[in-house]
Amino acid sequence: MEVTMSRRALIRGLAAGTVVPLALSGCATNPETGRSQFMLVSQGQLAKLSASAWSDVKEETPVSIDPALNNQLRRVGGRIAKGANRQNENWEYAVFDTDEKNAFVMPGGKVGFYRGIMEFSENDDQIAAIMGHETGHVSARHAAERYSQQMAAGVGMQVANVALSQRDSRYKGEIAAILGIGVQFGIILPFSRKHELEADKLGVDYMHRAGYDVRQSVRLWERMGAEGGGRRQPELLSTHPSPETRVRELDAYIRQRGYA
Repeated sequence: MEVTMSRRALIRGLAAGTVVPLALSGCATNPETGRSQFMLVSQGQLAKLSASAWSDVKEETPVSIDPALNNQLRRVGGRIAKGANRQNENWEYAVFDTDEKNAFVMPGGKVGFYRGIMEFSENDDQIAAIMGHETGHVSARHAAERYSQQMAAGVGMQVANVALSQRDSRYKGEIAAILGIGVQFGIILPFSRKHELEADKLGVDYMHRAGYDVRQSVRLWERMGAEGGGRRQPELLSTHPSPETRVRELDAYIRQRGYA
């Protein structure tokens, strides 16, 4: 079950001591991961936002008309959609004509791959690894979970600031800043890294079901790591795991599942 509420309603709930009931009523078990998730926004709401964002990005970013790239994306995307048991959804694909090495799949089946990541990939299997990963985010409902988490964290900070304002302390600003850092590094960033690894593993499952070489997901991240060199920020400060962590986790998962 999902619960949708305003930030003001959450603050009233905190003040009234009903935070726990609200949180519990907003929890749902994801059938894809088997994990309980805290949700304050529905997939339908996110799909509407995604449709609007999709229109915006297509207006603001040049779309490639290269038939080879577009056919490759549709071909791989269709197989991964079937591997994820989402083949009956209304998928829409676009290759954006920039050098950026990025890709996304939005709730509602909007798929955007940038020319840079497609040209960087050596074969269909590596495109499938990226497509599987991004589809894994949608199946695991990570966007809704992160939005709900950030919303709740923001409310918690507001409540803490109210409490601090009622105390005669010379250190209100410092305490509030420390609380903010704690939320960012203690909750949001680690959870984001957990989402990335969860999506990696779901993507491997989809690759396997679709008949792709799952070892190419490891190869892809080895190449990403080699290209990044020493320019990456420490994993502690990043929303994403390091390529080395992803390679290690993917390799272990592939062996555990008997895919290799």
